[in-house]
Amino acid sequence: MTVMTARPNVLVAVLALGGIVVSLMQTLVIPLLPRLPALLGAPPGDTAWVVTATLLASAVATPVVGRLGDMYGKRRMLLVSLVLLVIGSVAAALSETLPWLVAARAVQGLAAGVIPLGISIMRDELPAERLGSATAVMSASLGVGGALGLPAAALLAERSDWHVVFWTAGAAGAVVTVCVFALVPESSVRSGGRFDLVGAFGLSAALVCLLLAISKASEWNTTGLFAAAAVVLLLWGWYELRRSRPLVDLRTTIRRQVLLTNLASLVFAFAMFAQSLVLPQVLQLPAATGYGLGQSMLVTGLVLVPGGLVMMVMAPVAARVSAAGGPKRTLMYGAFVVAAGYGAGAGLMSQVWQLVLVSSVIGAGIGLAYGAMPALIMSAVPVSETAAANSLNTLMRAIGTSVSSAVAGSILAHHANLGGFRLIMGLGAAAALAAVAVAAAIPDRQPVMSAR
Repeated sequence: MTVMTARPNVLVAVLALGGIVVSLMQTLVIPLLPRLPALLGAPPGDTAWVVTATLLASAVATPVVGRLGDMYGKRRMLLVSLVLLVIGSVAAALSETLPWLVAARAVQGLAAGVIPLGISIMRDELPAERLGSATAVMSASLGVGGALGLPAAALLAERSDWHVVFWTAGAAGAVVTVCVFALVPESSVRSGGRFDLVGAFGLSAALVCLLLAISKASEWNTTGLFAAAAVVLLLWGWYELRRSRPLVDLRTTIRRQVLLTNLASLVFAFAMFAQSLVLPQVLQLPAATGYGLGQSMLVTGLVLVPGGLVMMVMAPVAARVSAAGGPKRTLMYGAFVVAAGYGAGAGLMSQVWQLVLVSSVIGAGIGLAYGAMPALIMSAVPVSETAAANSLNTLMRAIGTSVSSAVAGSILAHHANLGGFRLIMGLGAAAALAAVAVAAAIPDRQPVMSAR
């Protein structure tokens, strides 16, 4: 273990800022999507790849970067990820064609491992009494960045050239990179060994097939992609079980606590993302529809900001609840609050203040639940596998949000009305309650989480 070269507060602040900046990438492009066909001279269906490319790159990079962090240094891989974020942002800022922008967005997506790497650095470097609250803040940064990114990008897109959105992202990434380089120490906790290149290619191929099949289900015949994903995953699992140093230690992954936490994360992410597909549309649809509120993208983003801020406020609350009753109960409480928010949202969609309230309640539940997930994972895996285990948990969340997006998109394609929106909110509530049930099956007795 290295001697601390940064105060705990500074370390947490820098890493959380990194998480916020990286999560901004998820919503940064949303205000631009309606304008991209005209700006780039491309069909609307093709411009959707600006989002899809980031999703696929994130899924591939997250487990790979996590494993490399355990092997060769978490701070080192954190810096690599942030540099890729800056490169991707600058490339996007210089883009004038769709292929160039899609490639740049894919490079941005390679930085998705920042949040699990940050949580893992905290485990190595912070005293045990600070670890719970710090990891809760880091985990909540995902929601905070997403909530703040929408109004910021909308403001920039409405009042300046669209390239400024990406220049701003690159500048923010550069600031965080310098802060990490100057203030975050490197841990000596490493697993060593040789990198499992075959396992990385196998998992990447399976994830690309799976996420393409999910995200393009309404546009393509994706039966072949689902079949390919299943076959490759089976072969990959067979190969990984025979490796002494696998990319993902499946024997650890199938431990009851780890397996159920990852399953709860996947189901909960489905629930969490449903609001992101309903609230902005209700806010922006014309009032003439009878249920739309006719608001601008900027106002829509501002309505969602309180929910993101509530997530961050709830992070220390999640740590205190976990300290008192265990992270399992915190996860259950958070999922139940989200279910309550969706239940209320099904009937409260006629006024802007109602959507602010619904978003804030759901945000409070997300803050509780996301604060508990890293604690559950880290209390069940060896220190040498922290980054890989947190990265896999992050990946499960990404898959859950992808499934949520596909299901909601399919519903709205056939029921683009108030009934369709209420159905999605109901599914969000049901998924959150399912996460409560899965979390209830997690073992009660938790090993003491150690920072060493």
